[in-house]
Amino acid sequence: MTRSPVPPARARRWPLRAGLLFLLRLLLAIIILADELFRPFYRPLIDRLAALRLMRAFERWVGARSPFTILVLLAIPYLTVEPFKFIALIWIADGAVRTGTLALVLAYLISFVVVERIFTAGRPKLMTIAWMAWLIETATAVQRQLFAWLRIDLIKQETLRQLRRLRASLR
Repeated sequence: MTRSPVPPARARRWPLRAGLLFLLRLLLAIIILADELFRPFYRPLIDRLAALRLMRAFERWVGARSPFTILVLLAIPYLTVEPFKFIALIWIADGAVRTGTLALVLAYLISFVVVERIFTAGRPKLMTIAWMAWLIETATAVQRQLFAWLRIDLIKQETLRQLRRLRASLR
């Protein structure tokens, strides 16, 4: 009787694991594309807020916390803002399009600004948590692959070139 190199129970788990990893990568790709699409709108605001003395002090404070405290600090905006996003979608579906859209945009803006600042300040310590480091590295790898596949850098350069032409023609 020859022995299989992988025990049968483990062999059955590989397709599930591969499927879950595919779904994770797909979800990350969608999030990354959405982030890249909306980044030009919120990036100037984030840069201005990051330059504030109060925000720099907040980032230093976050950076001095333990890795798991930083993880909790990242979870807080999700636990507060994410339900609000869902409520905003309900408002839009119920016909309160302006109110719902404004609420949705504000919720995303708060989420982007707060989460980005906490993540930026706490990333070195978050990388000391093995599963978090794996998640961050996986997201970074997906982003690189997605950018290369879609040629995001070329699209950005061409978009900026077109915007400069448009501005010049409007003057």
